[in-house]
Parts: sequence; C-alpha cells; structure tokens
Amino acid sequence: MSTLKVSKIWISAFLLALVMAGCSDSDKRAGAGNPGDPLTPPTVTTVTPPDRTTLVCPNTAIITATFSKPMNPATLTTSSFTLTAGGANVSGTVSYVAATMIATFTPAATLTASTAYTVTITTAAQDQFGNGLAANFAWTFTTSAPCPPPAGAIALGSACSFGILAGSTVTNVTGTATTVSGDVGVWPGTAITGFGTPASITGAFHAGDTVAMTAQGDLTTAYNNAAGAAGGAILAPDIGGLKLFPGVYKTTSAQPSLGITGNLTLDGNGDPNAVWIFQIVSTLTTAATNSQVILINGASSHNVFWQVGSSATLGTTTSFTGTIMAQASITLTTGATLNGRALARTGAVTLDTNTVVVPACP
Repeated sequence: MSTLKVSKIWISAFLLALVMAGCSDSDKRAGAGNPGDPLTPPTVTTVTPPDRTTLVCPNTAIITATFSKPMNPATLTTSSFTLTAGGANVSGTVSYVAATMIATFTPAATLTASTAYTVTITTAAQDQFGNGLAANFAWTFTTSAPCPPPAGAIALGSACSFGILAGSTVTNVTGTATTVSGDVGVWPGTAITGFGTPASITGAFHAGDTVAMTAQGDLTTAYNNAAGAAGGAILAPDIGGLKLFPGVYKTTSAQPSLGITGNLTLDGNGDPNAVWIFQIVSTLTTAATNSQVILINGASSHNVFWQVGSSATLGTTTSFTGTIMAQASITLTTGATLNGRALARTGAVTLDTNTVVVPACP
C-alpha cells in the first residue's frame, strides 16, 4: 500500500509539473505577442502613400512607414528602406523620428511622373532589442503628372485682420497675459471673455456685430477654397521631423487626423510667394513642448493655410505658423504661440497665456 501511495504522489506531481510548464510557455507566447515585448518582431502599421495608390504627386510625394515599436535608427538606411522604379534604386536619404516611430525616405530629386514605384523595408530594419521584421514589407504607388503648386495665397477677405475669430465664444483664461496683434471677434455668438488686464489686443473687439458677421462669411469662402485646392500629397499620421516644399498636402478618410511632434520645416526654396495648403479631414494636434513649425528660405506665415475638418489643438508651448481655419473649435493651450490666425467657423476659440501675431494683410 505504501508503495502504491508513493507512486500516486509521484504521478500527481509529474502531471502538475506538466500543467505548470504549459502555462509558463503560454505566458511567454502571450508576452511575445505584445508589440512592446522584447521578443516581438516589429511590424509596419501605416505607410504613405497608401499601398496601390495612384496619381501620387511626384513633386511633393511623402514616403513614410510607421512602426509598431521603437526602432534602432542605425538599421534604417537606404539599404533597409528602399525605393525602386523598374527595378532600379532611387537615390535618397532615410530619417527616423523616435517620438513617432516614423521613418521617412526622402528622394534626392523629384520622382518621375506617371511611373510605378515600389517601396521595400527589409528584415535588416530592427527594433531596439535587435529583432528584425519577420519578413520584408513592400508596397507600391504610381505617380501622376507633376502637380502644380497653389496659384496663390488663399484670400481671407475681411477675416484677414482677425487674430481670433470664433462662431460661438472666445474665451481667454482670466488673469493670463494673452496678447493678440489684431482683431478679436465672434459671430453668431456674442461672448468674448477673459481679456481684462494683463491680456491685450492691438485691434478691436467685435462681439456679434456686423463686422464679425462679414468676416465669418469671408472665412467660409476661404475655408471652401482651401478645401477645394487641387492636388495634394498624402501625409503621414504625424509630420514632425519633415521638410515640406510648397504645395497642397492632405490627410485621408483612412487616416483623417494629423499630428505634429517635434519640428516641421516649410522650405520656400527662395520664393517669398510660396504657398502651403494643408487639407485635414478631422483634427489637427501638436504635441506639448518643443513642437514647432519653422519657416526657411523665404517662406511667409501669411502663405501657410491649415483647413481643418473639425477641431485644432496647439499643445503647451507649441510654436505654430499659419492661418488655422477650423470647421469647429480651436484651442491654444498654455504658452502656445501662433504666428498666424485662429479662425473657427462654428465653435469656440479658447486661449491661455498665448501670443498671437497676425501677418500683414496684402
């Protein structure tokens, strides 16, 4: 009997060990499926232009890949991230923004019109733990004829003199030193609050009057003209770290919102009349602290336009440039600076210790 009991005990212990080992292996496999796990290979989650896109503007094409986890920048090179046409490699450079996990291939020259291109990211691209992609990742797009740059700046009409224009309310956090070098208005709403000392403006207040009403009408025209501008290079989910030349840029219904984390550079290429139009399906958001829109080589803040399908939010201490025309609301969080205009068609504009510098009207 004693021997039988011992045998049963050993059998039970053996079966328990098997169960525990199985659970342990399952846990490891579950951990390996987590994108942040050291054992999980990285994947490409989003690309621009989207796969099999046709009629991509060759002169403003943006070629990016967003990864599922932080990557090792040293492994993202023109050897592991390639662009080819007809089997021949296209010369360019590769950059990586750690904050957004987005790698960008920048061609050395304008892409050839009406041409099929293939983008490939190989298994040599590795995450910070040395894991490469499980397999090469490739997608294709076809360029259109060259897209003409915008014919000129979007005409703002009487809305041009406004630093702040809202549809419902304009609210500055009471007691904060917001300054606006232009007019502040609202229509059809009538409430403008929080502009007692130390806040100040250099223009006039227009609370529900005919001046604000006319400006709102002109804003609607300008908004529709910006939304209807032809062409448009498809943007990555976040465009921080990019340098963009004059042209029309847009988000899509598949990726409707746009973020800016870090620096976005707009290069006028020596043309003081160069124009940028950004068509954003949904929201525009800049990351808090150190996000900037920088103008170089003749670019002017008066010629930068952001047409936003819903609402825009400038993160804390953001330095932003251009005229924001939002269908709904605009929020400037604490310390954000705007070299341009915050023009909201139907919703509120909210401010908190901000500086708004309105470009000169033509």
